[in-house]
Amino acid sequence: MPQLDTSSWFITALSTAITLFIMVQLKISLHNFPQTPSIKSVKLTKSNNPWELKWTKIYSPLSLPQQ
Repeated sequence: MPQLDTSSWFITALSTAITLFIMVQLKISLHNFPQTPSIKSVKLTKSNNPWELKWTKIYSPLSLPQQ
């Protein structure tokens, strides 16, 4: 049974990794990033909800008295 020649596997894997690295670097370098991000002003509007005017309490089932 003939032996598998693995002498070229290292250079193949290394060249593949280097090529992939260069392609990713080129892809990132061609991307246009914003230079200075602008700050957006956010206006909070206060809405009058009926449940904000009265006191409410949510009872947990474990805090209720035993029946």
